[in-house]
Amino acid sequence: MKLTPLDITMAALFAALMAIGANITAFIVVGGVPITLTTFFSILSGLLLGSRLGAISMTVYALVGLAGVPVFAQFSGGASTIVSPTFGFIVSNILVAYIVGKIIEIKATRASFMVASLIGMSINYVFGTTWMYVAYQLWFGAPEGFSYAVAWLWMVAPLPKDIIFSILAGGLAYRIRGKVYRSPSNQLNGETPA
Repeated sequence: MKLTPLDITMAALFAALMAIGANITAFIVVGGVPITLTTFFSILSGLLLGSRLGAISMTVYALVGLAGVPVFAQFSGGASTIVSPTFGFIVSNILVAYIVGKIIEIKATRASFMVASLIGMSINYVFGTTWMYVAYQLWFGAPEGFSYAVAWLWMVAPLPKDIIFSILAGGLAYRIRGKVYRSPSNQLNGETPA
């Protein structure tokens, strides 16, 4: 896949938006989970940039953070983040952007934008929460009484916010994708957004 200057700019923009989204509300922590807007921006990147470029933008964000730039939640960064219980959410952002983008590349109706957004949120929750549970059980030192059910209880607090923002991402992307950003590698199939 050859990247155009516009592709590179858009990927960099979404990597920067992820850094902002990771920290704008991350001072709120429930259990071991900072409340962020990263799910929203990872979904939006897949919807607007397509599967490949969306995944590239999320990979750039992850690599910048792993290189030590404090772009992860609570202004953290560095290679040690890999063993963090919440690193699974960072990894899942790449998968979310790719899968959401693929769904839209197959069919770009209003309904598919909404469905893709909610599927993306679900992937983020399942992958990230499972990673968190495994991390606490195997290498991070689980709090007293910690279980897979407790890990999911921690996710109840951000769930309403993420449902609302996922639906918002779907609606917003449906309205603007065809008007703001369209490269030959990201052409829509199916219904053209109005």
